[in-house]
Amino acid sequence: MSEHTHFDVLVIGAGPTGLACAIAAQRNGLRVVLVDKGCLTNSLFNYPAHMTFFTTPELLEIGNMPFSSPNQKPSRSEALEYYRKVAEHYRLDIRQYENVDHVTGSDGDFTVQTTDKFGRKLIHRTRKLIVSTGYYDLPNYLSIPGEDLPKVKHYYHEPHPYFDQDVLVIGGKNSAAIAALDLWRHGARVTLVHRGAALHPHIKYWIKPDIENRIKNGEVVAHFNTTVSEITEDSVTLLTPGGPKVLPNHFVFALTGYHPDFDFIESLGVRLDEANARCPVCNPATLESNVPGIYLAGVVVAGERTNEIFIENGRFHGDLIANDLSEKLQPLPAST
Repeated sequence: MSEHTHFDVLVIGAGPTGLACAIAAQRNGLRVVLVDKGCLTNSLFNYPAHMTFFTTPELLEIGNMPFSSPNQKPSRSEALEYYRKVAEHYRLDIRQYENVDHVTGSDGDFTVQTTDKFGRKLIHRTRKLIVSTGYYDLPNYLSIPGEDLPKVKHYYHEPHPYFDQDVLVIGGKNSAAIAALDLWRHGARVTLVHRGAALHPHIKYWIKPDIENRIKNGEVVAHFNTTVSEITEDSVTLLTPGGPKVLPNHFVFALTGYHPDFDFIESLGVRLDEANARCPVCNPATLESNVPGIYLAGVVVAGERTNEIFIENGRFHGDLIANDLSEKLQPLPAST
């Protein structure tokens, strides 16, 4: 087991909000390290390959660095390049592919044990901790027979492998609509299933009429007020308003949303407000949790309401936290 240098601040999660937190703390003279179980901005990397953001480039900016793009709505690849450049510019210390196993200690002296991609155990010591783990790594499972089959996927990346295949897309929001359209345009036979009576009204305004017209024309078959009861190697069983329906099937995309890692948050001693969408208890002015020295940033602050915090507003959490840290911490001497 290897022990690393002491840090003033350790940030768990190297997404845009985690980067913003690290930059703000570093600007205050604090020694900062980021730890992520995946790559830099891992959630963005796992978005669909040709995804376009709903927002404009300037609303994705962090660290006062301009996000230059010729497009009104930037692409996934542009965003990845931008955040790489930000990390390089600020010379952030990012430990990629390290999974946090557990955290011990208390305010002023936390010990964070991680495991790297080779299974080696590492120890990091830090005075303060910022949790910015997002939610994209934990899908909302259906808990039905067959969900563990290899043909079932909870993330959509690109359409080519599904040409001339019977594909079921489960969900009624942006990710499901985008996947259904992309699959259909690249030669898949697409069926869309949603438990609601209609597609979600907040689907991106340029996506919604497109998917509705494909459904109207029968190019994408849709079943509303419908759930999936079973998945087998060659079929899926739907529970429709007219009764059970069995469809031939090669692949299933269960795009039913994601949730924060509540178990990890609670393992830190942070309380969840069960009456308020399981939002972690924290001071809204500083984002320090009920555990002194542990701060929360990004979408984890909103608990189960994952549609309330995005890059556009989560990126400001870094300044809130850094302002509080600057009042409570003197930077460690360079020799420690």
